Amino acid sequence: MSSSTRVLILGCLLDKPLNGYQVRRQLEVMGAEHWANVAFGSIYHGLGKMADEGLLEVIESGKGGKTVYEITEAGRREFHRQLLETWYDIRPIIDPFQVALTFMDRLPKQEILDALDGRIRQLRMSIETMESIYGVKQRYGAPRHVDENLRLTVAMLTAHLDWAEKAVVRVENDELP
Repeated sequence: MSSSTRVLILGCLLDKPLNGYQVRRQLEVMGAEHWANVAFGSIYHGLGKMADEGLLEVIESGKGGKTVYEITEAGRREFHRQLLETWYDIRPIIDPFQVALTFMDRLPKQEILDALDGRIRQLRMSIETMESIYGVKQRYGAPRHVDENLRLTVAMLTAHLDWAEKAVVRVENDELP
């Protein structure tokens, strides 16, 4: 289980005890599947593992198979430690597209231009979609600051779009590949 998934699960349990389904629903409302690479199936495993580690306590089990977890003081300390560590830890953004860039010299010029054109259209559409949903998640109980994930995603997509538009010019001028 990734440290991001641990922080997400612990964070969901800060205010009240929840079962696995309720944790999943909170993460879905926040849109975590889009920006945290969280595998929802790992939530149940993570809850059990963190209970074994003393970060969570089982306060109810058996009713319809739903186990309810509550965060312990050790869990609160671990949440705070990992949360703060993540604020300071700059990690590379892993993007499979960079693998394609590495071998762009293996494609004919027109295929590169066509691919860049398609990528630019997708980026514009993604940016437009993300911008259109600012504020929507709050209707389903997400805190207002969840929109900051959308804003950060839009900023990254915008940077990618800017690069792609400039790359088209470089390819057309035979500066790339």
